[in-house]
Amino acid sequence: MKYKILASLMAVSLNTVAAQKSFELQSCDVESQRAVVGETGGKISDTRQAHISVRANVLSADISTTRKARKLTQVEAERMLNRVEAIRDQTNQFVEQQGFLSAAEEASFDREFDAIAMRLCK
Repeated sequence: MKYKILASLMAVSLNTVAAQKSFELQSCDVESQRAVVGETGGKISDTRQAHISVRANVLSADISTTRKARKLTQVEAERMLNRVEAIRDQTNQFVEQQGFLSAAEEASFDREFDAIAMRLCK
């Protein structure tokens, strides 16, 4: 009888651990996110702008998913989403003004996205 209870408790705890590990987000794989190549077209005319746009889309989706899973408060999620949108807007402004997004600007925005992703994935 004791062994049956112990075995069932172990099975429940293993399922819990497996469920927690299955909650993986694309944003957490920072290396692959930095290597993402976006497509130009429509309002996106620069390849670096396309990269930032794709990262912003993935990060926004992951923030929403994490919020729905109640791993973030509404305030935290809104703050992160606002920052992602601000980066997207800055990117678009640079491309409008200069005609392109510089490598330095892209690197700076990537670092900011990495910081948001690390807070999201902790």
